[in-house]
Amino acid sequence: MDLRAIAAAPSDSEREAVDALLGPAGEDAPVPAAEAAQRRTMLLPALHALQDRVGWVSPGGLGYVCRRLAVPPAEGFGVASFYALLSLSERPAAFAHVCDDIACQVAGADRLCMEVSRKLGPPARPQHRADPHPGGGSPPAHWARSPCLGLCDQAPAAMVTRAGVRPAEAAFGGASAASVLRALEGALPAPALPFIGGQGPRRLLARAGVADPSSLRDYLAHGGTAALRRALELGPAGVVREVGEAKLVGRGGAAFPTGRKWEAVARAAERPHYVVCNADESEPGTFKDRVLMECDPFAVLEAMTVAGLATGSERGYLYIRGEYPLALARLDQARGALRQAGLLGADVMGKGFAFDVELRRGAGAYICGEETALFNSVEGFRGEPRNKPPFPVQSGLFRKPTAVNNPETLVAALDILRDGAAAYASVGTAGSPGTKLFCVSGRVARPGVYEVPFGTRLDALLELAGGVPGGRRVQAVLLGGAAGTFLGPDELAVPLSFEDTRRIGASLGSGVVLVLDDEVALLPLLRRLAAFFRDESCGQCVPCRVGTVRQEELLARLAAGAPLGSVQAEAALLDELAQAMRDASICGLGQTASLAIQSALAKLRPLPEAKP
Repeated sequence: MDLRAIAAAPSDSEREAVDALLGPAGEDAPVPAAEAAQRRTMLLPALHALQDRVGWVSPGGLGYVCRRLAVPPAEGFGVASFYALLSLSERPAAFAHVCDDIACQVAGADRLCMEVSRKLGPPARPQHRADPHPGGGSPPAHWARSPCLGLCDQAPAAMVTRAGVRPAEAAFGGASAASVLRALEGALPAPALPFIGGQGPRRLLARAGVADPSSLRDYLAHGGTAALRRALELGPAGVVREVGEAKLVGRGGAAFPTGRKWEAVARAAERPHYVVCNADESEPGTFKDRVLMECDPFAVLEAMTVAGLATGSERGYLYIRGEYPLALARLDQARGALRQAGLLGADVMGKGFAFDVELRRGAGAYICGEETALFNSVEGFRGEPRNKPPFPVQSGLFRKPTAVNNPETLVAALDILRDGAAAYASVGTAGSPGTKLFCVSGRVARPGVYEVPFGTRLDALLELAGGVPGGRRVQAVLLGGAAGTFLGPDELAVPLSFEDTRRIGASLGSGVVLVLDDEVALLPLLRRLAAFFRDESCGQCVPCRVGTVRQEELLARLAAGAPLGSVQAEAALLDELAQAMRDASICGLGQTASLAIQSALAKLRPLPEAKP
C-alpha cells in the first residue's frame, strides 16, 4: 500500500521542466508493467530536471513526476530522499557545497567553512547532506558542507549550482569565501587545468592537455579511433583475447581481470547485453577519472564502444557523479560529435555494428559506485546494493548480462588494442603490466594526476610531485582512498604494484596518494573518515548501518581522551566492529569502512593520552 499520497500540484515551471525531458503529458491511464519499468528509468533524470529548474524537489513536482512515470509516490519519495544533492525542502536558487573531506581538510577546509558561515550564516545540515531544513522558522540555508568533490588536487574546493530556465553549475578549486560568494551571485569561475605529471611516455593521458577536448578533429589527429579500427578488424573474440593476454585488470579497486569479464558477458545466452562505465568516482582523494573525462572525453566513449563490440552489446550507460558538471558537459558534447560522424549509433564506421551511449548523472551517493547499487540507481530505485551472486556478468543492468568498468580501465584497453598486448605488457611488472594513474594530493608541492609504470616506488612518485614543501617530514600517506591503508614513513619504498602492496597488507585501491606531513593532526582526519562512512552507508544492512555509527562514536571517545575502559579495550572493540562489518555487510562499503582507521591506530599512534 502506498501511504504517501501527494495532493500538491506542480507549478507551471515544474511542469514545463518535466515535460521538456519526458515529452508532452498524455491522459492518465493504467500503464502495463513492462512500460512502467521502462518509464521508471527516467526517475532520477526527472528529479534532476525539477531541481535544475526551481532549486529543489517540491511535493507538487515530485507528485507530477510520479504520475508521469507511473511510480508510486512513496517509492518516488524514497528515491528522492536517498541522494545528498537533491533537496526536499525549499532552498535558494543559488546554492553552494563546500567540501570538508580529508584532502580539503588538510588544505584548510575548516577555516574556509568558518569564513563562509560568517558571510552566509550556518550551513544546511551537519550530516554532510545538502538538504536544508528551516527549523524553527529560520530561512533556508545558502550552503552546505559537502563530502569529497573530486577536486583534491585543487583543494579546498566548492561547487555552486544555480537553478532556473538556464541552470548553471560549476565545481572549482582554490575556493575562498569570496569566490563562493561571487559564484552564488552569478560569476561562476572558469575551470582550472589539472596538473598532469608522470614518468616515461604518457599512454592513458597522451592527449590530456594536448588535444582540444571539444574537437573531434583534434582527437582524430592525435590517434583517436585507431583502437576502434583495430578492434573492428580483430572482431569480438580477438578483442577479448588481446585484452586478456595483456593481463588488464580493473583500476577501480577490485582488480578483476577485464578480459575474463568481457568474455563472460560475450558468452551469455540471454540478450540484450550492456556496457556500463562506472564514473561515479566518489572515493575521497580520487580524481583521475575526472581528469580523463574532462581532458579526453572522446577516448572514454571510444573505449565504451570497443567494450560494446567485445561483449555483444548495443547500448552503454555512462554513470557520472553529480559533482562533475564539466566532465558531463564535455562527454555530452563529445557524444554528439561522435554520433554525427558515424562513430556512435546504428552503424559504427559503416561496419554494421550498432552501439550508442546514454549519460546518467548521479546525485551525491558514494554507494552508487558499487556496481549493483549503480544498476538500481539507473533503473529508478534507491541506490542500494544487491546480493551477489548472481554477478553482473550474469544479471546486471535490467537483470541482463553487463560488463562494468571504470574510465581508466576502459581507456587502458585502447592502449592495448592500439599497440598490442606485448607492447602494453613491456611496461610495468610481470604481475601488474602497463601504467597506472595516481591521484596525488595533500602536502606535496605539485598535487595532480601522475601516470607512472606499475612498480614505481612510492617515494619516487612523491619526488615527482615535488616532495613535501618547506622541508617538512612525511608523517603518513593514505594509499588507496578512504577504504585504503595508511603507510608510515618506513613504508615509502614500496613498489606501487598490486602484488607489492598486497605483500605489506595494503592496496592500490582507486589510486589515491594523500600525503600528510608532520603538521597534520591525524585524529580529526580519522574522525572525518568515520563520519564519511556513517553518512554514506545506505542503511540497507544492519552491520554497516550500525557499525559505522559505533565506529564514529568510538573515535569521538578517543578524541576526548575518555575511552570506555582503556585505549586497548577500545582498540579491541574497533577490531570486533570491523570484523563484524567485513563478515556480514552486503557490499564493500561496510567491509572496508575500518581499514584506514585500523591501520592508522596500529602504525601511527594518533591518540591523546587518556584522562585520569
